[in-house]
Amino acid sequence: MTEDEHACCGPIRRDERPSQAADDEGIAENSGRTDVTTENNERTAGMTRLDGGTFIMGDDSGVGFEADGEGPTREVTVNPFYIDKFAVTNAQFAEFLQETGYTTEAECFGWSFVFKDFVADTDRNHVMQTVQAAPWWIAVEGATWLCPEGPSSNVIEEGRLKEPVTQVSWNDACAYAEWAGKRLPREAEWEYAARGGLHQRTYPWGDELTPDDEHRCNIWQGEFPEHNTEDDGYYGPAPVNEFDPNGHGLYNVAGNVWEWCRDWFSADHHTTNAYDHDNPTGPKEGDQRVMRGGSYLCHDSWCNRYRVASRSKNTPDSATGNIGFRCVVDAKS
Repeated sequence: MTEDEHACCGPIRRDERPSQAADDEGIAENSGRTDVTTENNERTAGMTRLDGGTFIMGDDSGVGFEADGEGPTREVTVNPFYIDKFAVTNAQFAEFLQETGYTTEAECFGWSFVFKDFVADTDRNHVMQTVQAAPWWIAVEGATWLCPEGPSSNVIEEGRLKEPVTQVSWNDACAYAEWAGKRLPREAEWEYAARGGLHQRTYPWGDELTPDDEHRCNIWQGEFPEHNTEDDGYYGPAPVNEFDPNGHGLYNVAGNVWEWCRDWFSADHHTTNAYDHDNPTGPKEGDQRVMRGGSYLCHDSWCNRYRVASRSKNTPDSATGNIGFRCVVDAKS
């Protein structure tokens, strides 16, 4: 465990990897493309087809964090693909585990990160330590996808099957995607889809955070991290079908939970000659993977990364209560 400047988004796990944990390099080799599919295929149920095209990626406004590498903006082209309308749910992930017997990395490590307000009194004896730079993050023994706030929580018993699965690492997300015949989206694909057909807008729905005083996403309201007014109706994760979809029919691509992307993170790869503007795949290597979309813990006083161009990162074996994912499938042109 360590503190990090992105700790509000998700603290980084630095423990030695257990021998039974997933091999992220092996998964990465198999997640570059999927078998091309067409409409009315079982894999595309719950997905929307995007024909691809050219768009302006990134943001030059300066409202983000320079170290994130949102800018400079650049013209990028992506091929057609299908993308999940919703983040993968607890119900879907449970089906994957039941069929495969897969063990998540949080289970292998025996602990994971939980937001301080969600740790039940009965789980205080399971608290290992807090993240020094972000004391609202607590390492809790027994925190897993099934018990995301610690052993006293249970997404099945609490009726949370429609919420996005959390406490899943990048490696876990790739394992699920491979089982489903899908893959994680490349960062450019994710942003193309999240923009919903709008050109250089701040959010998936436009430039105003709450047009007509209507909440369009699940983020923190009030004073972070001490008081959340829950004006949007949620303190923690919302069901994946909450709030209105964007112009491409995608739900919750701003706020709710961070979403893993396939790419290694780099703040400046897109400024180099190695960057391919045609279906960019990110750098060939790195030590952290890209996350997009922000989460229910984002607040502009600390982290305004719920904007559509925002980026963050974490190590492939890290998991928290505010990171999930959605998948894509390659489509015929």
